[in-house]
Amino acid sequence: MDDPQILDLIKELVVRLLSPTGSPSRIAADELPRALRFAHRLLSSCMAPSIAPDELAMAESIKRQMASSGRSSEALAFADLHTKLSARSAAPGAIRNRWALLYLLKSLSDSRRRETLLTSPANIGLPALPLDPQPSHQSPTAAKKFLPPSGGILLVSKDPENIREIALREYADLVMDESEATESAIVRDILFVCQGIDGRYVRFDKMANCYDLPESLKLPRAMKTMVRKLCELGWLFRKVRGFITESMSCFPAEEIGTVGQAFCSALQDELSDYYKLLAVLESHSSNPIPTPGSISGVPGNYLSMRRLQVWLAEPTVRMRLMAVLVDGCRALRGGAMAGAIHEQAHHGDPLVQDFMGRLLLRACSPLFEMVRSWVLEGELEDMFSEFFIQSQAVKAEALWQEGYQIQAAMLPSFISPSLAQRILRTGKSINFLKVCCEDTGWAAAASEAAAHVGKTTRRGGIVYGETDALEALVVEAAKRIDSHLLNVIHKHYRFKDHCLAIKRYLLLGQGDFVQYLMDIVGPELSEPANTISSFQLAGLLETAIRASNAQYDDHDILDRLKVKMMEHSDGDRGWDVFSLEYDARVPLDTVFTAIVMKKYLKIFNFLWKLRRVEHALVGVWKMMKPNSIISCIFTKEGASVKTQFVSILRRCQVLWNEMNHFVTNFQYYIMFEVLEVSWAHFSEEMDAARDLDDLLAAHDKYLNSIVEKSLLGERSLGIFKILFDLFDLILRFRRHAERWFESIFELQQRGRGKSRTKNKEHGSWLDGGRKAIMQQAGQFLKLMSEDLDKIAKEYSTSLDAFIYQLPMQQHVDLKFLLFRLDFTEYYTRLSPSK
Repeated sequence: MDDPQILDLIKELVVRLLSPTGSPSRIAADELPRALRFAHRLLSSCMAPSIAPDELAMAESIKRQMASSGRSSEALAFADLHTKLSARSAAPGAIRNRWALLYLLKSLSDSRRRETLLTSPANIGLPALPLDPQPSHQSPTAAKKFLPPSGGILLVSKDPENIREIALREYADLVMDESEATESAIVRDILFVCQGIDGRYVRFDKMANCYDLPESLKLPRAMKTMVRKLCELGWLFRKVRGFITESMSCFPAEEIGTVGQAFCSALQDELSDYYKLLAVLESHSSNPIPTPGSISGVPGNYLSMRRLQVWLAEPTVRMRLMAVLVDGCRALRGGAMAGAIHEQAHHGDPLVQDFMGRLLLRACSPLFEMVRSWVLEGELEDMFSEFFIQSQAVKAEALWQEGYQIQAAMLPSFISPSLAQRILRTGKSINFLKVCCEDTGWAAAASEAAAHVGKTTRRGGIVYGETDALEALVVEAAKRIDSHLLNVIHKHYRFKDHCLAIKRYLLLGQGDFVQYLMDIVGPELSEPANTISSFQLAGLLETAIRASNAQYDDHDILDRLKVKMMEHSDGDRGWDVFSLEYDARVPLDTVFTAIVMKKYLKIFNFLWKLRRVEHALVGVWKMMKPNSIISCIFTKEGASVKTQFVSILRRCQVLWNEMNHFVTNFQYYIMFEVLEVSWAHFSEEMDAARDLDDLLAAHDKYLNSIVEKSLLGERSLGIFKILFDLFDLILRFRRHAERWFESIFELQQRGRGKSRTKNKEHGSWLDGGRKAIMQQAGQFLKLMSEDLDKIAKEYSTSLDAFIYQLPMQQHVDLKFLLFRLDFTEYYTRLSPSK
């Protein structure tokens, strides 16, 4: 209203209302300024009428009023003027709020016709306004007698008798009569309660665990209900503040941890904003609350119960969220607490999402710092066991397998299990390089990974909400660090060379070395186990290495090959306790652990016995070859003995052929279809491995494949027992063959000795001596035939049982072994019932 033109128009309107002739000279000197001040104040107020703004309805009302009062010509003139005014609505400077103008003119017209209670000349056009302050010696009741019925308020509603105003005043008086406490006092108490402090009327009831009013306090029911609703905020604040106080007083206890401390700090920051709001409300509460029908001039920033309810609506929502989080996180810590807070962030309300985002950003900062430190530095900064990765004190050889594990209870829901496994492996790789390999190249790989994804290696580089960035950093760091680790394992520590050395020596792949070793240690191993010196066997091993192509291997590899004597019991021979071992040092012992080396020892013992059986059959063949027995006396003397001897010898040859057929084919299966095929697959997987876990998995698969295909697994215990029975029968056949042919050669030597005492007169053998030898030979051959039949029968039974159980094995490669053993279907036709 600073426009001079508007001020002039208002003055002209006031003059026309105060003077019927429209002349300012007819108005009292002090009356015009007072009326102008009232008009300015009235037009500057924010009062709104109680009817809907409708321009056409207001124009029709004015026309009907003029027509009903007998002023039809004026009604027509008004209609014409209103039409012209509406037509100029789009012109520059046109009146926009035409309805308000019509309403004001109608109200002023109605007020001029209304009879006033006061006799002031100003009441001709404008209602009287008490501009001067009320004398202090007058009582409020006396002052009311000098106020107009409207109390200085322009009657602009459909209440010509001012009934609504009178009812509001009576209601205010009734409320004051029913209340023992003013609304201002209750508001102040509520502000105290919101700070966790008891007020004058509102206090905390420990029995009911809530804030409430005394039962004796006289207040309207609606006010009591509103007080109880507003006091919920104080109860929630008390819970949140109690949690913060309790938690911070216990820090640095393990039950709280750094995540709990960060959570309390975030809650404290939210309470700081809450305190600022309470300070503003406290300043507003010092202003008086206007009552219905009170005089104008009351400041607009007062604080009533309803205004307080509006002010505290949003803080109540936030405090309720904090109370829910406090209840849910009271027994949690670390990653579990961060996950519980994250679960509450799944909400559709933007206010709740923004609030939970701020809270999680602060609460999860220690957790993300642990992730950053672990992935990029390999450091586990977890004083209170809050991280989802837990370390254990183990030896260097068990660092990779047992040193670090994932705590599922501490894994927050915003980190997937696959990402957690990758985080675990990345940090393990760094620690493995530092502790086991004594390598420092991982630092450059970690820096390159962080630079590649645009993140810094310093603290605070990763925060909550950047899950994609975290995953990208972990993936890139894992790729680079794992690649560096495999490069160190293969090039610096020659992992593949050591695997090949184990294959050649422990899995008996170096044929000339194995054959020479068996030849020179055979006599020694035939002795009782308790009489054999491991030092002597170590010397024989060194001799076998120097006498074979093994001498050209790397000295570091040959130095790791040692003789090992297993525990023995009474009756054990050297064959039963002899074995070779390979010394896998750090960091290779991460792959070749004690359990793995036990599997290699089990495979070695099996292969060693297989080679021993083959060696035994070769020895039997040497004894039974024709040039060894061609000069036997049984082939020259005695037709019955000769026939018996040739028959037994032929049966020995047949049995030897059967045993040799089985051993040769089984050994071919083991050496080529098991060891070589498994090694070829392992070599491919070894080259394709992307990390140490892949390398370990490939080696375990290689070793398990050998165990399963060689019938050494738990599912092959039955057929494995039969196989060892066959081996024992072959060795038993070797022992019997040695005894048989030793006895034969002894008889041969005795017969030759007798022949030197030939009688010159008769020209013949001594009849008694020759007959005794032939009789003894016949008995020996009979016993030899019985033993041979027994061995052949037991061997045939065991072999049939072995072939019968082969198709029942799980591994498909064992079917090829069956095909090789029975490619003519001889055993199938021999035992059709099976």
